[in-house]
Formats: sequence, structure tokens, C-alpha cells
Amino acid sequence: MNLRFLETFVWVARLKSFRLTAEKLFSTQASISSRIAALEDELGTRLFLRDSKGVSLTPEGQKVLEYAERMIDTMQALKQSISDTGNIQGRIRVGAMDTVIHTWLSPFVTRVMERYPAVEIELTADTARNLNEQLLKGYLDIVFQTDMVNGDSVRNLELAAFPVRWIVPTGSLYHRRYASMEELARERIITFSKNSRPHQDILNLLHAGSVSAPRINCVNSIAAMTRLIRDGFGIGALPPALVHDELKQGLLTILDEVPEPPPLPVVATWRTGVGLELSEDIIALACEALDVYAEEMGESCMTRVAPAPEQQSA
Repeated sequence: MNLRFLETFVWVARLKSFRLTAEKLFSTQASISSRIAALEDELGTRLFLRDSKGVSLTPEGQKVLEYAERMIDTMQALKQSISDTGNIQGRIRVGAMDTVIHTWLSPFVTRVMERYPAVEIELTADTARNLNEQLLKGYLDIVFQTDMVNGDSVRNLELAAFPVRWIVPTGSLYHRRYASMEELARERIITFSKNSRPHQDILNLLHAGSVSAPRINCVNSIAAMTRLIRDGFGIGALPPALVHDELKQGLLTILDEVPEPPPLPVVATWRTGVGLELSEDIIALACEALDVYAEEMGESCMTRVAPAPEQQSA
């Protein structure tokens, strides 16, 4: 079976488009269609359904995708096993929540590119829930998010924790002393996307403070959260690391003397198996990048977690 055709099939399945696949593989739509047709003839089944919205996998195509990805990863593992680090080729699909994107992802990616210059890094930014779903479906190799994930051939490692504080514009009407959580909750609260780990933690904290109907505004963008807080829309509940510059410049202030929300954990979760050996090395590079970041930022912005052996298995 032609591995090039299998790779083409995998990209069409992911991108749901012959045109985008042609651009990705520096080919033509006609060539992509020809490869898929040849693969369908060889397997004796239809792999895609085509309509005005694009292409989608048939049930048989979904089965083929699972095996095709394994075969491609196995071939990449074989190539890696006979190459030195600088010559290792392949791809690593990394997913990260927004908090990671805005803090230590760039130095981490730089380390990966320096260590494995021939490895293609595919990045996906999304919520923890969506990232974990994509990992379990095999669409991502490594994710950095908030929760331990249970699943076959999946490993977890808690890496760090971001302290979460109440943050307000300096000198604004929100910049005052609050006698209780109930008083603070009378103001608008700005935090992460609905049903996320930090959103649930904030809800639990407020309910423990006898707040029955908090005015919570859920935002799935760090940039949007920061803008809303700076513009005086409400009180932010987020890690100071995300607004480090604004705090340093005096534009924003951390509220003291009110209960702090629980910290936001950072968990690395990755798939294991044949062809995925590179993931272990990538996790090690993430730990190196986090060590440097945590030392530079200090414990007020991040706390590194010493990994326990039992954390490394689902």
C-alpha cells in the first residue's frame, strides 16, 4: 500500500477539504482526488462522502483513518530510530489552552524547534474539554490543559499551577476593600469559559461564601478578558501571570483581604504507543521550559509541581 496515498487520505480527513489538502501538500486537487480514488479502489470501499459543505468520512473511512495514522506514525518511528536528533523528521500535534499560549508556550516551542529542527509542530489552541476530546480521538498527540484524562494508552503529568487572584483596574470603582465574598460578588466577575475548571472553581468559592446568584461573565479569550478588566467592565478572576505587564505598570491591581480562588493547574497529557515515542522527549522539553519560566516569574505567578510517579499514568 502506498504510504503517500495514506498520508493524503489522513490530511483530507483532518482538513475536510481536497483544496486545503492540496495546498498543505503542495499538490493539485486533481492529484489529491486521484490518490484518494486509487486508495478507494485498492481497499474496495468508499472513504469519503462529498456534498456542498465539503467532505466527511464514511464509517469505513473512519476505520481506515485509525489504521492509516498508526501506519504513518510507525514509519516515522522507524525513520527516527535510525536517525540522530537533528535528522529526526515527522510531526507532533500539540494542543494548548489559552493560558499556556499566553505564558510559556513560545519558549517551549523554541526548545522543540532547536532540538528537532526537522519535526513539524502543529499547534491547536482550544478549551481543555475540547483538547481532551481531540486527544482521545487521536487528532492530537500532546495537550496542555487543566485536567487528568482517563483513557487507553494515555499518560498524565501535572506540571505546574498558576495562582488565581481577583484583579481590578487601579483607581477604579472596583478598587476598594470588600468585607466579604458576598459583597464582592455584587459586582460583575470576569473569568474563563463556561464549565471550564477555573469557572467551576470560582462558582464553588462563591457558593461557599453564601453567594447564590453571582454575576459571572465567562470569556474564552485571554485578550478579551484583559481588555474587559482594563476597561472597567468588572472584577477579573485570573492568574496574575496573564497580566504581569499591566500589574507591573500599575494599570491593574490585585485585591487582598478576600479569599483567593483555587489555583489553575497545568497538566500534560499525551498518547503513548508505537510511533509516539517522541512525545516523551517533547514533555521533557516542556518541563525544561517551565522550570525557566517559573524561576523568572516567581511563585506569585507560577508554582512548579514535583511530578509523582503515579501521576504519570491514567
